Amino acid sequence: MPKSFLDEPSSKSALLKRQILSLYLQNDSYSIAEISNEIGTSIPTSTKLVQELIAEGFLQDLGKQGTSGGRRPSIFGLNPNAGYFVGVDVARRHFHVAITDFKGNLECFVQDIEFVLQSNADSFKEICSIVKNIVAEQGISWDKVHGVGVSLSGRVNPEEGYSLSYFVRDDLPLKAIFQNELKVPVNIENDSRAMTFGEYLSDEQTRMENNMLFINLSWGLGMGMILDGKLYYGKSGFSGEIGHFPLLDNDKICRCGKIGCLETGASGSALHHIIMDELAAGRASSLAAKYRAGDQIDLEDILGAIKDEDVLSIDAIGKVGEALGRGIAGLINIFNPGLVVIGGRLIVGGDYLMFPIKTAVKKQSLNKVSSDTVIRFSTLGRKAAGIGDCLIARSKFLGLM
Repeated sequence: MPKSFLDEPSSKSALLKRQILSLYLQNDSYSIAEISNEIGTSIPTSTKLVQELIAEGFLQDLGKQGTSGGRRPSIFGLNPNAGYFVGVDVARRHFHVAITDFKGNLECFVQDIEFVLQSNADSFKEICSIVKNIVAEQGISWDKVHGVGVSLSGRVNPEEGYSLSYFVRDDLPLKAIFQNELKVPVNIENDSRAMTFGEYLSDEQTRMENNMLFINLSWGLGMGMILDGKLYYGKSGFSGEIGHFPLLDNDKICRCGKIGCLETGASGSALHHIIMDELAAGRASSLAAKYRAGDQIDLEDILGAIKDEDVLSIDAIGKVGEALGRGIAGLINIFNPGLVVIGGRLIVGGDYLMFPIKTAVKKQSLNKVSSDTVIRFSTLGRKAAGIGDCLIARSKFLGLM
């Protein structure tokens, strides 16, 4: 790519180009007149900026726009071939890799790459090697990759590139390890926030909601927030710890060491505990034979039992939904969001999960507030964090975040 506005990021021209690209990230196409109106510049100035962005490789001419009469204006859009972004969604025993083009179209998604993560530099270097091999297998030259986003569970400080869950040493943030190995800009992000951003930009209707909450219902419980159209971080990047909100009066000790955290009643770990307690009490279930044999029952076994309509498992995920619904009701009362999206591994519970959530929300929230809010499941599923990683990396690359 030739010299671009990124080489002089603080110039007036660069600021205007960022505004233009930001508009194209939200909508597929604009005419010069529409750009001029949106950014408040003259037609000649807007024309010059768009032509320069085309020369720099970021935009492309999409041809003439159809109209009912008169001269048809040319419209322009993002150039999908301007480069690629890679998302790496890392869990303890596996990770996913997503690759998007410059427009954000998903080029490749590799799911459940088996890998036992260790808190040391060599473990993360191995992930980098696998990622580069996957990109090469797609026929993409690494010099066409503009940035990489890496998401992990737990507390993450994106600015400094540290993860408190996967700590290596004080003077070596994870961001530095990845950048040293990959030789491109790398962003470290919390998985719930990555999922939030991916879901937010997934379609035009979702992008219209300036206030959106995303609930990550997996083994733990996390949250991401879009407030006034922007991903919210908080002072130190640790926002969204809804799982550790002290909501429940159940005397259960959370993994954080506190008692009564929402996560102890609304999470995959809570679902697992409910099932194990019921099996120990002799409740009938398709999982009972495995339990009596002394075999390990993991979360995937329980989710499979829910799909197979095991009554005990359906009852258990209903309890998780009721507890989560109480938490969401409180969030709705506080934030008054237009949209609440629920993602994570437990959404395979479908209506068995959603019905008790909505029942609890209706019971616990203020009706005039909750009536403004749509609650739905994620449309991206397990791809959400990987896609979000790519889109955050793109926004960072363009200086929009």
